[in-house]
Amino acid sequence: MYQGWKWIVTFVAVLFLSFSSQVFAADRAQKAEIAKEKAEALEQTVVTEGSDINPPDSLVITKPGVQAVDPTGTAPLDDPITCLARAIYWEARGESVATMEAVASVVINRLGHEGFPETVCEVVRQGGEQGSCQFSWWCDGRMDHAQNEQSYTFAKEIARRALNGQLPDRIDGALYFHQRQISPGWGRNFIKTNQIGDLVFYKLREGVAP
Repeated sequence: MYQGWKWIVTFVAVLFLSFSSQVFAADRAQKAEIAKEKAEALEQTVVTEGSDINPPDSLVITKPGVQAVDPTGTAPLDDPITCLARAIYWEARGESVATMEAVASVVINRLGHEGFPETVCEVVRQGGEQGSCQFSWWCDGRMDHAQNEQSYTFAKEIARRALNGQLPDRIDGALYFHQRQISPGWGRNFIKTNQIGDLVFYKLREGVAP
């Protein structure tokens, strides 16, 4: 008799855990979809109004929402949150918060500039994947999956704040950056705005095309 009850309790517990997992997965998927929809609306606001935006509360991406997107860091680069978070992660993981925010700002500044593509993913992937890219991680020939969960979680939070228009202006409208250890020839055509951590940032000179 005791063994029978033990089996029943175990069976009910397994059913409960399975149901709870399904509910959690469905809730996360719903939060992710809402966050993606808000991000797409926000990126178009940047395109039409510029990078200095103040979105209505209804469009502000929440922390649970952004973290529900691409939880494993392996999703395709086909939504604004994933594309921006991966750019932040690969260009500045291990750097300071200020450096990661500055990289995010470069992407948003490009999105709001008429000389660049009109979606975050197109900005990040501009130039193709075979050596002519704008961001080095995109054309380095290696997989683009995030490999450190903690760093990627933080990158997604910075992406959220960037899309919400909540980042401080640390780089004065910069559209470009490079590692401080190198001196690219194109740097002389632009105006240096700041050096943050290991990165140097530049904006356009008047009359210079992007």
